[in-house]
Amino acid sequence: MICAIIPTYNNASTLGDIVLRTARYIRDIIVVVDGATDTTRDVLRAIEIPLTIIDLPQNGGKGHALKAGFRKAIEMGFTHALTIDSDGQHFPEDIPALLTVSQQQPNCFIVGSRDIQAANMPGTNTFANKFSNFWFTVQTGIRLPDTQTGMRIYPLQRLHGLSLLTSRYEAELELLVFAAWSNEKIIPVPVRVYYPSAEERISHFRPAYDFTRISILNTFLCFGAVLYGLPRRYWRSLIYAPWFLLIWALTLLVIAVMMLFRAKEQTYRRFFSACSSLLMHTFPGSPFRIQGKEKALPPSTPAIYIANHTSLFDILSIVSGHPNLTIVTQNWVFSNPFFAAFAHKANFLPATAGFEQMVEQYRTEVEKGTSVLVFPEGSRSRNGALCRFHRGAFYLAQQLHIPLQPVLLEDTFRVMSKGEIHIGAAQPTLTFLDSIMPDDPLFQQTYQAMCSRVHQMYIDQLTHYQA
Repeated sequence: MICAIIPTYNNASTLGDIVLRTARYIRDIIVVVDGATDTTRDVLRAIEIPLTIIDLPQNGGKGHALKAGFRKAIEMGFTHALTIDSDGQHFPEDIPALLTVSQQQPNCFIVGSRDIQAANMPGTNTFANKFSNFWFTVQTGIRLPDTQTGMRIYPLQRLHGLSLLTSRYEAELELLVFAAWSNEKIIPVPVRVYYPSAEERISHFRPAYDFTRISILNTFLCFGAVLYGLPRRYWRSLIYAPWFLLIWALTLLVIAVMMLFRAKEQTYRRFFSACSSLLMHTFPGSPFRIQGKEKALPPSTPAIYIANHTSLFDILSIVSGHPNLTIVTQNWVFSNPFFAAFAHKANFLPATAGFEQMVEQYRTEVEKGTSVLVFPEGSRSRNGALCRFHRGAFYLAQQLHIPLQPVLLEDTFRVMSKGEIHIGAAQPTLTFLDSIMPDDPLFQQTYQAMCSRVHQMYIDQLTHYQA
């Protein structure tokens, strides 16, 4: 369950519009009136939709208002909260984009990413944002394009540092820093921004006072990063990286021995499966689970395996449970130092050649009893949300008249996402979904329709809560 939290202080002219536009996407709204002295309360009384209103007697700052809103949301049983400013800077119409990612990655922090070069953005705001981004990277090792955005989705049970929250608007930065130190995943999603002209703008930002306060906060956070935050964030990587490199080195040695004895492709695949299983089951503090084994086809049954794709570890996850699997992959895998040896010796198949042109090559593999793994998205998703499916896997299943085995991967994104080398805390899970056999009515449809239906099935499986 998700609610919206709208903290407001003397934004009566824009508050009503923001509330009504937000209500189109999220039914439950908590408005925190932070000691407003204008007509805010009259505006709220005139709104006819149900609202939960927290009326604070004195202005305590945005951090104080957010803290009150979070605690009320938790008390009401909500699992997630979207926060949005009431000054009209953000577009509530961007809420679905944040919801899509959050519903598929419910344990992650979703932050709107504004274009800080947008027209009319005050110079002080641009500088403050760049200043904040820089220190956030120093304190966490994470690069975010916008650390001061007021449009976010928080998983309420994963909030950290709430009791230490500073009272003003820099509290939102502090929340992100504590989340990063606790190995929470923070995902930026592009959103629009509107800055009215200077004469129309209502701003509570006080450059000298606020920059001084932010500088003091960053000083404390930098000390905290060195003594606590960064060691806590990176200990998994420091443990796992040498282990991964050791297994990789030993693997190359074994491959060299197998080459001397002219091992068969299936031998390489079985060895790859064993190594993958070892690596997946030794994440420090992140136990790997396999679910739905009763739905899985026997490894001896040739099939087209498909899976969602968010992490480098997705391949290892699936291969760990299947000893005779060839993978349709991008060309970079054949030159990657960690996978190239397996890719060549296990006869992985290049996706760039096209499924239509390579049907007979796939058929040859299937006739040898080999199953084929295809990631229908084509590449890893950067934000963890499901991308559109390409149709090649479904075309292949129909042409070869073999079963389709859908596999659902969850939380591998939080272990390591695209562009990262950091090992995060998670519970990566592989779930076998119901296989689709050649006599299934879905096989009688066009492969385009089959692709669309299976894509929607994945969306339904990955949607963890409703707005």
